[in-house]
Amino acid sequence: MRHFIVELTYTVSFEQLQSSLPDHRTFLNDGYKLGWALYSGPQEPKRGGIIVARAPDIADIRTYLAEDPLQKKGLAVYRIIEFTPVRWQPALDEWCR
Repeated sequence: MRHFIVELTYTVSFEQLQSSLPDHRTFLNDGYKLGWALYSGPQEPKRGGIIVARAPDIADIRTYLAEDPLQKKGLAVYRIIEFTPVRWQPALDEWCR
């Protein structure tokens, strides 16, 4: 698996996307079920969000993210940063290997 930091930047105010957050969270649940999402949440201040993820390759993570209702509605854009973990806490052994 390859590892990614996904940075979401909202294109509208946080208040304007409130009605889309339940659908966004349902979308994120699919990533957790796949074992692709480790954790996620909004940035502070709420100008965007972060997803720490993994996937077989970057094309897979792009395909997954394309289904996010926030992206489909033009409410957020994404920056995907691929990285290779070289050190981690023992609790993350299964995730990082």
